[in-house]
Amino acid sequence: MTDTVLAQLAALKDAPAPVLKAKWRALFDTEPPPYNRRFLESHLAYRIQELAYGGLKKETVEQLRVLGKQYGVKSAQKLKGHSLRLPIAGTRLLREWQGVEHSVTVRGDDFEYQGRSYKSLSAIAREITGVRWNGWVFFGLKNHRGAA
Repeated sequence: MTDTVLAQLAALKDAPAPVLKAKWRALFDTEPPPYNRRFLESHLAYRIQELAYGGLKKETVEQLRVLGKQYGVKSAQKLKGHSLRLPIAGTRLLREWQGVEHSVTVRGDDFEYQGRSYKSLSAIAREITGVRWNGWVFFGLKNHRGAA
């Protein structure tokens, strides 16, 4: 690393994609993932700083490992059929509809709306609007084309 860390980080913004991918190969010793430029830049920036200043302390890594085991989901079967993209339990989803704000709380295996439990966001969207909606689209968790 002949350049200063700050110069290397600044150079990432203007570097063309092939240069970023070559840098990835050099720093990670793997092929770059097929993600967007922002992902590559942020991970390269972290790695540059990690190599220059050191990574996380062993205690921090161990604490994260313990938390991951305690709260992590190992398989989709643990989610009882729910999508892995579902927000974590306790998340509040807010949606304004015809001037009224509606709040839904994500729970472990269902959703709560106005003190009642619902198995799907679509059922709540139907309750609010009176017509059938894709619940994920209604609450802004994905667009109408299916992208999250």
